[in-house]
Amino acid sequence: MALSDRFGLPLTAASPVAVEDYVAAVDLILSANTGAEALLDRALAADPDFALAHIARARLLQMQTRGVEARAAAAQACALVDRLTPRERAHIETVTLAVDADGPGALRRLEAHVQEYPRDALPLSLALGVFGLLGFSGRLDHHEAQLQLLQRLAPDWDEDWWFVTYLGWARIELGDLATGVDEVERALARNPHNAYAAHARAHGYYEAGDPEQGAEFIAAWLAHYDRASQLHCHLTWHRSLFELARGRPDTARALYDDAIRPGASQAPPFFTLFDAASFLWRCQIYGENPPLPADWAELHEFGERHFPHAALHFADLHAALAAAATGAQEAAERRIGEARQREAAGKLPQGPVVAELCAGTGAFARGDYETAADLIGCALPELPRVGGSHAQRELFEDTYILACLKSGQYDRAGARLRQRLERRPSLRDRRWLAELPAPT
Repeated sequence: MALSDRFGLPLTAASPVAVEDYVAAVDLILSANTGAEALLDRALAADPDFALAHIARARLLQMQTRGVEARAAAAQACALVDRLTPRERAHIETVTLAVDADGPGALRRLEAHVQEYPRDALPLSLALGVFGLLGFSGRLDHHEAQLQLLQRLAPDWDEDWWFVTYLGWARIELGDLATGVDEVERALARNPHNAYAAHARAHGYYEAGDPEQGAEFIAAWLAHYDRASQLHCHLTWHRSLFELARGRPDTARALYDDAIRPGASQAPPFFTLFDAASFLWRCQIYGENPPLPADWAELHEFGERHFPHAALHFADLHAALAAAATGAQEAAERRIGEARQREAAGKLPQGPVVAELCAGTGAFARGDYETAADLIGCALPELPRVGGSHAQRELFEDTYILACLKSGQYDRAGARLRQRLERRPSLRDRRWLAELPAPT
């Protein structure tokens, strides 16, 4: 009996029961739901030589920032490749490169792999999303590159809920809201438990400047989503931004305490760090229910414990916010220096923008707003290189705008506000623009 996955690709496996568990586990991984680890463990108990179950487990562990375990699981998969088909060998090689933190190598291997096997979802998933291989490639055009990749593969995918989710999300980030939202809603209709589709829909509300509907959508969707699932913290963060935008900072703060702050979030440390830092920083610079020193101290300790040295640039950017807000100047300077060392060694494809943003936010925290405006302003043309979404990167734009306002550079603030409002509506941006003094 020939065994295959949900995408019609043959599997080298000895047990139909193991394949059934593997297929279910992959869908849980692709929809950011809990339960995949137990299913993969059960599949491997039934078939210890099921190589693709080992590599799926490696990918899952990597997503949970359990690096040592992930590399061990990948090594188990690699030890079994001699008995596999060429497609399965390439699948394992691609995921292993990603697990080993060779992003450029993984992306090159993936691009070749999907040309021949366009429906091999797990390797393809490595390239996609805000923190995928393209998002963290350091390219200015990573949003465009994702859409181009998906459009090229779309004829092989039809209406698959996973693929249509990412196609819609890519369109939303590039401003095609009508098409993108329609695709994401179709994906949600096919799999209402798909957290990545709920996340993409939240971005649709954000880019449309609709915090009322956005907050209501996320609140309703999260009511049925396991708090231990990967995106619970991040979706709560999205709702907190909507609550800030609709003038409800106390509600936003309650969400932070309930599901975002260290100790409350059950997400991997990476998600907890950037969501918590981003929320606290916004509250601080907006002056809306600003955080207490103890909030920043807790987050700074969390960042230093989980990310003690510069390595993952997006973590470094947000750990630097916590260090700056805490007044931990030595830690902030150390992280900036390490980022520059990584750049000089060719290990930071994002380039100097990481150190510049860290230094700029540090200057803002010290009250040196003119320096902050200059440093962040120089970095803004390169801002997409850091990856993430528009919503995440706007933190640095907000800091720049407020630095300009606080240092009396109203023309610079106005220019950035008008540029942003051309891309998406925002009540806050319109209010800031209206409060600018009239030109003399």
